[in-house]
Amino acid sequence: MAEIIYSLKRVSYNYMESMPVLSNIDLSIVRGEKLVILGANGCGKSTLLKLLDGLIFPAGGEMKTFQHIISELDPYSTGYEFRKKIGFIFQDSDTQLFCPSVLDEVAFAPLQMGLERDVLEKKVAATLKDFELEELSDRPPYRLSGGEKKKVALAAVTIYNPEVLLLDEPTNSLDPRTKKWLLNRLEEINQKGTTIVMATHDLDIGRNFADRIVVMNEQHGIEAIARPEEIFANNRLLAEVNLI
Repeated sequence: MAEIIYSLKRVSYNYMESMPVLSNIDLSIVRGEKLVILGANGCGKSTLLKLLDGLIFPAGGEMKTFQHIISELDPYSTGYEFRKKIGFIFQDSDTQLFCPSVLDEVAFAPLQMGLERDVLEKKVAATLKDFELEELSDRPPYRLSGGEKKKVALAAVTIYNPEVLLLDEPTNSLDPRTKKWLLNRLEEINQKGTTIVMATHDLDIGRNFADRIVVMNEQHGIEAIARPEEIFANNRLLAEVNLI
């Protein structure tokens, strides 16, 4: 039986009392799957990812991750053991790239883990080579193209081998070649055991990448959860949630 690593039961979230952003979310995520969250802009996809990452906490309902109930009052929810299991790729790479050089970005997480210097240097060098970033290693991230920034962000997160990788609209503004590279790399990462959860409104990604699809509606709830072939056979559903 597949291991459930996330269990959300009637989870809700409000930025203000009069503005619900998530409403009665029931969702289970299985270890090793590729889950795509589809929905129109403003439906709550990004907020759901932030909840899964523990950047914010449910206003109502219960979220359990790795057998722990996640809340701002629980030390596990803000501790190192939880944080190292999850990686987050933000929609805007500038949000998470803050070091003076590409090399420093890639080395940042391993440094926080206290790796010995020789191990750290080998790990960083191998990651830079693997992501074809060696020639950019001394360059400040703000001088990179959008595709290059996305590569750096992914390298900086996957270097510590998180069990779950969360991605918010990762292909926005990418050229076709970089988009293809990114999706192929995510396939490789998933095949090594990492659970992928991606929020997007790109129907092609849902159709060609996902094992399962969560469709969110404009009332900030979940409209459907099913395999891609079932979702894309239902044009009425896609029209109702403003995806076609």
